[in-house]
Amino acid sequence: MKCSITTMLVYLSDLRLNVSLQGPQGAPPLVFAHALGTNLSIWDGVLPHLAGYRTLTYDHRGHGGSDVPPAPYAMGALVRDAERLMDHVGMKDAVFIGVSLGGLVAQGLAVKRLDLVRGLVLSNTAVKIGSAELWADRTAQIRATGLDAYADSALQRQLGPRWRDNPHAPTLRRLITGTDPEGWAGCAAAIGGTDFYTTTASLRLPALAIAGANDGTTPPDLVRETAELIPGHRFHLMQGVGHLPMVEQPEAYAAVLQTFLAAIGHV
Repeated sequence: MKCSITTMLVYLSDLRLNVSLQGPQGAPPLVFAHALGTNLSIWDGVLPHLAGYRTLTYDHRGHGGSDVPPAPYAMGALVRDAERLMDHVGMKDAVFIGVSLGGLVAQGLAVKRLDLVRGLVLSNTAVKIGSAELWADRTAQIRATGLDAYADSALQRQLGPRWRDNPHAPTLRRLITGTDPEGWAGCAAAIGGTDFYTTTASLRLPALAIAGANDGTTPPDLVRETAELIPGHRFHLMQGVGHLPMVEQPEAYAAVLQTFLAAIGHV
């Protein structure tokens, strides 16, 4: 199998998505979807430990190097973006790994296209994250004072009460403040308008849920409640990490993924 790394803009009918494809052609496929206020770079520490896989990482609309349509966005549009992207690159029967916002996209896509998704990793996510009112309030705050003023409260939720001492805080702050406010607002509206309880309860496929002990955005109990909707699920609690464990402990995170992938025969 020939190994390659390709970073490109994929042109869909209404927008361009920034994409990176890595790993051997024909290897078992993995798709990674990032959280609100981050980009595909959050997976950079994990991918070297998954060298035997064909991996697709991408920036959601409104984030990173992807186009920024005017807010608000619907969750259906984000799910459709992932669907079209996988069709475009010819990737199917993949394990879809989504964190937070990306985990919502994963749930929506799995219900819609089981030919594309044969397994799910729902990382630091839930069927419903906050309320429409909460996300509208945060969006109003950001439009008024900017993402720099918002970053401290976000980092406290992401990393826990000792966030100021966390060595990853500067990196995560740069990701938050480097996000286009319009894209942040667009995806925040999508989160606020989503409740996948019934959707996710209908899923019947291999699923792993990952939670971080210090996560104030999607606490472990909330992640576990989501996992319990899927019969036969696996649940893993990572100690010493918050909302973005793939950034804080990438090697350990990759090991959790590898154990799951081996257990379901995706090797």
